[in-house]
Amino acid sequence: MEEGTSKSPSNCASTVDYGDADPFQWDTREDCQVRQILDRIADKWSLLVIALLENRRLRFTELRREIDGVSQRMLTVTLRSLERDGLVKRTVHPVVPPRVEYELTSLGRTLHTTIQSLVTWTEEHQEEIAQARTAYDTRAAETAEATASQGRGGRGAP
Repeated sequence: MEEGTSKSPSNCASTVDYGDADPFQWDTREDCQVRQILDRIADKWSLLVIALLENRRLRFTELRREIDGVSQRMLTVTLRSLERDGLVKRTVHPVVPPRVEYELTSLGRTLHTTIQSLVTWTEEHQEEIAQARTAYDTRAAETAEATASQGRGGRGAP
């Protein structure tokens, strides 16, 4: 460990004041709790689970059916992590076979508002992003072609 580095996971903020433009806003050290929380809630499966649980309870099978491409194991891991973080509540009903439902906690509901803002932003800017991707891909293809052409001694295709 480097001198001056704290072992405390909660001590991940920079001591230098950068004003509003703090480049260490999300510390990259693995022991930083802010980073760990952002890694959890920004995960694509977590985002989808939180979005689906808005104002309703769903069973595991319902969640799995709604989330295209998620494996049973990945959904289980995601739900356990969200439950551990206090964002999702798991309720087991004592019936045979056992019925398990998931719902957002009050903390999870506050996060849903933030996620909805992100989804709204994405919907509003999806065309601009698509245009930017197309322009980038065109430039990348032109650069690759120019590089390949130079590798052939400036000659055209053989």
